Amino acid sequence: MAKNLVYDIHDRPTFSKILVFAFQQLLAIMAATIAVPAIVGNGMSASAALFGAGVGTLVYQLFTKFRSPVFLGSSFAFIGSMSAAFAGAISVSVGYLGLLIGAACAGLVYVVIALVVKFVGVGWINKLMPAAVIGPTVAIIGLSLAGAAVKDVFSYGPTNDNGAFIMTGNIWISFICAIVTLVVVILCSTYGKKMTKLIPFIIGILAGYFVAMIFTVIGYVAGIDTLKIIDFSVFQALVADGVNINTFVAVPEFTFLEAFKGVKDFDLSYLATVAVAYTPVAFVVFAEHIADHKNLSSIIEKDLLEDPGLHRTLLGDGVGSMVGAFFGGCPNTTYGESVGCVAITRNASIATITTTAIIAILISFVSPFVAFLDSIPGCVMGGVCITLYGFIAVSGLKMIQKVDLEDNANLFTVSVILIAGIGGMSMAIGKVTITSIACALILGIIVNVLLNKFKKTNKADENSKGDEQ
Repeated sequence: MAKNLVYDIHDRPTFSKILVFAFQQLLAIMAATIAVPAIVGNGMSASAALFGAGVGTLVYQLFTKFRSPVFLGSSFAFIGSMSAAFAGAISVSVGYLGLLIGAACAGLVYVVIALVVKFVGVGWINKLMPAAVIGPTVAIIGLSLAGAAVKDVFSYGPTNDNGAFIMTGNIWISFICAIVTLVVVILCSTYGKKMTKLIPFIIGILAGYFVAMIFTVIGYVAGIDTLKIIDFSVFQALVADGVNINTFVAVPEFTFLEAFKGVKDFDLSYLATVAVAYTPVAFVVFAEHIADHKNLSSIIEKDLLEDPGLHRTLLGDGVGSMVGAFFGGCPNTTYGESVGCVAITRNASIATITTTAIIAILISFVSPFVAFLDSIPGCVMGGVCITLYGFIAVSGLKMIQKVDLEDNANLFTVSVILIAGIGGMSMAIGKVTITSIACALILGIIVNVLLNKFKKTNKADENSKGDEQ
């Protein structure tokens, strides 16, 4: 067992503990997973995306032989691609079909790379992306999310059509709820005993939700709208047509059901549009895939690129994305929130991840539970995300500590990645947007390769001069 872990990969806590741990993982990934369909719009279902994430994670676990403790959720990198699929379609149904085709194109990229890795090995990956490249990239992943976390701290209430919280009240109220959540998470993680230390997010979210509920109740009683932190309309919607079976159980609006309606209107030109929108992004997400697994490897003290192997993690991610999109429309990816949860709680049990996936599938059918998750205010999740994203950033900085920064090649590689990433360097090529993380990583790889090539050349020249003398 790794020294820093309470539960290692193959450890199995008691069933009751697994359920609690799984619920915590679910809370950590929930907001981002259901945000993607909300942002893309066009009637995409949040519950279907949750179902797809659960199924995609199980597929990933099967391919990785249940050795990689991370949850797969809806990928933000493909939001532009998904929007392009709808924009280029002659109907919404064709747009849904485009989501399936696009996810298949992205998944095939992963499959091809996985086959290359299988026969060539991972040595070239380690040379191309050493600690001097991966460390600052992981740090950037966390730091790039900092703005989103802080924005959530000052937001709450209902959301608009783009999934953004409508800020209608006093920001100090949302700030209080966020701080309560943050402080409780920190105290539980730092000073908690036994179970308390293992479930800081659940306790923190419940504490923040309770404070928000107090403000909301006061707001309703006193008629003060600015105090209504929690959006109870999601619960009202359950009984809008009276109490019936849908109040308690509802089948998610799966993507493939609508997509099949668009088959008759599909044409090859649209296929090209979708392929161009999705395929380049897959290469970008591949880079983030490497960074996530390098980070997770450092946390669990086991090289996942070697065991179960990069080819298996890629196959799991690629096929998981295809299967997940079939149900929920969203390609999946390994979640930094999930990695952060493993790091903070020191619980790397695969049983927890697998149970989380099963619960995600089951609760996608349970209307009241989905409504409850939807009702968690943005400010409460913002308090949680500060710790999650912070831990991702710190994990990257810990990797940098192992890099010899007295070597100018390493120093400039790290510097370029940090500045490009923090500065928000991004590029739009047609309908494809290369994110700041991807830009920073690509630039870092180029700088690292060139500097080390020149270093080897200079060393060879010096050796040849020494021989001549």
